[in-house]
Order: sequence, then C-alpha cells, then structure tokens
Amino acid sequence: MTIMLTILLLAAAAYVLARRRAWAVAAGRPASLHSRPVYHAWFAALIAAAPALALWFLWLLFGERLLLALAETELPPAFLEQPAFTLNFHLEEIVRLAQGLAPRRPPAPEVVAAAEVYARYQSIGSATSIAGAFALALAGAALALRWISPEFKARHHVERWVTYTLFAAATVSVLTTVGIVFSVLFESIRFFERIPITEFLFGLHWSPQTAIREDQIGASGSFGAVPLFAGTLLVTVIALLVAGPLGLLSAIYLSEYAGPRFRAVAKPVLELLAGIPTVVYGFFAALTVAPFIRDLGASLGLNVASESALAAGGVMGIMIIPFVSSLSDDALSAVPMSLREASLGLGATRAETVRKVILPAALPGVIAGFLLAVSRAIGETMIVVMAAGLAANLTANPFEAVTTVTVQIVTLLVGDQQFDSAKTLAAFALGLVLFMGTLLLNIAALYVLKTYREKYD
Repeated sequence: MTIMLTILLLAAAAYVLARRRAWAVAAGRPASLHSRPVYHAWFAALIAAAPALALWFLWLLFGERLLLALAETELPPAFLEQPAFTLNFHLEEIVRLAQGLAPRRPPAPEVVAAAEVYARYQSIGSATSIAGAFALALAGAALALRWISPEFKARHHVERWVTYTLFAAATVSVLTTVGIVFSVLFESIRFFERIPITEFLFGLHWSPQTAIREDQIGASGSFGAVPLFAGTLLVTVIALLVAGPLGLLSAIYLSEYAGPRFRAVAKPVLELLAGIPTVVYGFFAALTVAPFIRDLGASLGLNVASESALAAGGVMGIMIIPFVSSLSDDALSAVPMSLREASLGLGATRAETVRKVILPAALPGVIAGFLLAVSRAIGETMIVVMAAGLAANLTANPFEAVTTVTVQIVTLLVGDQQFDSAKTLAAFALGLVLFMGTLLLNIAALYVLKTYREKYD
C-alpha cells in the first residue's frame, strides 16, 4: 500500500510540474498550445503512474508463483514425485518458514534450504520491483516534461488512454461473465453425465442426500427438480401479486398526482426499501409475518404451516416494490406532456387520461419493469430460507412450506460432501437453469421495450 501511495504522489508531482511547464511554454497564452495545459498535466501523471503500477501489480500477481518455482528447484526429486497434496503441504511450509512463521511440524532439511532460497529471492524480487517501479515513474515524468511543446498533441494521448481504460474495463466485465457461464456449464455437464437430464428437468421427487461412502445406505439420491421449479414459481407469483399493484399504483400517484414537494420526499423513501439487506426482510418474515399468517389462518379454520410460501412471497413482494415503482415511474414520466394536455383539453378527467392515454403509452416500460422485478424475485435466497423452509414440496398451496432453486443451491454446497459428487454438482445444474431463466426474462423485457415502445417527436 505504501508503494502505491508513493507512486501516486510521484504522479501528482508530475501533474503539477507539467501544468506549470505547459503554462510557461505557452507564455500565458494557452491558445498557442495544441492541447490545454491540463491535458499535458494528465499525460505526465499517466505516464508516471501507469507503467510503475503495472510493474508492481505484475510482481504481486506472479511473484509468489515465480518464487515457488525457484524454491522447487532446491527440492530433491523424491519430494517432487510425491502426491500433489503432500507437495502442496511442503510448499506451504516453505512459505511459512520464509515469512518467519512457526512450522506446523518439524520441517525436513530440504524444506528449510528451499525456504532460505525463497526468502533470499523474495527480498531481491521485492527490492527490484520497488526500484523498477520508482525508476519507471521518474523516467515517465521526466519524458512527459521533456515532450511539452506547442505542437505536442497531449489531448489525443490522454483520450487514447481513457479509451483503452474503458475498453479494458468492458473486457474484464465480459470475460468475467463468460468465465462464470462456462464454469457453471462445465460442472453442469459433469452432473448430467451422472444424472439424466430428463430426470432432472421432469422428475417429481427431490432428495439429493447421497452418501459419502459407497458402503453407506442411500448411496444415490433423487434429483427431480420439478418441486424446486414449482416452489420458485409459486413464491415469485405471490411476490408479483403484492409488488405489481402496489408498485404500479404508487408510480402512478407519484408521477401524475403527487406535488413536487411530496414526490421529492416520497420517491427516495420508497427506494430505501431496495437498500435494506435481505436478511432483515427474512427476519421480518420469520418473526412477524409468518406467525401472523399462521394465527390468522388458525382463527379462520385454515391449516397454515409455520413456514409458508405466502409469508415468503408477501415479504419478497414488499422488497421488490421499489423496482416496479421506480421503473414504472420512469416509463410514465417519459410520456410527453403534450399527450396529457391533449387528453385534458378534449374534456377527459385526470383518471381517464391516466387509464386511456398514459398507461397505454408507457405499457412497454411498465412490462419491462415487471419482468426485471420477477428476475430479482427469482434470485432471492435469504427470505425463502427463513420464511418458507427447506422442504421440496410439489404443491400450489400458498399455506404450505416450499423451497426454491436458490435455497437448494445454498443447501447443496454446505456439508462434508465431496465436491465432485452428484449432490454438489447438482448445485451447478440448478444454477444453470436459474441463469437461463433470468436471462430469458431479461431478454423478454428488452424485446418488449424495444418492440412496443412508442416514440414521440
């Protein structure tokens, strides 16, 4: 951290010096320069900081791997031929000894010698990387100051740096998405090699509790995911029945009826619901809503479970109200004022204008908001865990306990099960289905918005 701050201070110094030199070269007439002095200053700061930070980050990323490779050369062949787990343990001991930590067990002489090599090269590499970073920063600043002249196109260089930075950020985002998709896809393929895809997609019984050893009872589970899909759909529908009307009506009021002062307060307060942690919603559902629904059902002679889809879906609907309301409000506000004035001028009331003019014009945006809210509801976990339970029941009764895909993903990855077992790999298959479902919903929302959006001059 100290090294990065030092490099940034050098870059700031280069910025100040380059700005002053640019003004001096311009002799008080910035128009005589191809680029304004501030561009020369930013160019000097970038040239001073970027190569130095790149060298330092490369050492942080690959330095330890290089040091371990050098340390392995000090180990005899007998060590290198050991199983991967044992060899990794020795490498960890080398790092611990090189950092001055106590070994977990008495180390072999070969390990101590390798640790000494590791420590020696680590000190050399750290000193070299720090000195190289500082040298690059100073050299970059000196070159930038030397290049300042009326003809130097500093603005073009700075804009090119900004373009490259934005491209790199976009590339990282895309590659991260691709990496996530392919990692889930490959593990899902491994799962479908063990469990038929037809059983997974159309099976009616979900019981993934497989045995750790082959001699235990229940060495094979049941992986019919239909109860999970049904539970997810049930909770999502309940959430949408709560959030849809409340969100849309609140958006209509804020957009068409509320005064500017009330809107300026109510809209941010309403959107605060989106910032509340989901675990807080889960506690609210488990401690308040679920007991209230159970007691109310008992007073009416209904059999309501302590953990029910109704409780989870209702609280989830409250959570996604800001999504529906905010997106619907944006769609309603985008309708031109001329349509409102024309409708009112023809004698229509404000309610009739909203119902027959504004809502039809904003309908694509409202539908897109609903679909995005559904995507948010499908991916929710904590509320369902705390209020709907873990039972994979194939039911359409909102008063019974159900579970969802996201809850089962969390459950499958907890415990002592082997990572390459069918139980653990089932989490990736569920994740793939969930990803495809939310992707289709987002594509549908964009299609509706693009196809049916009305454009006005």
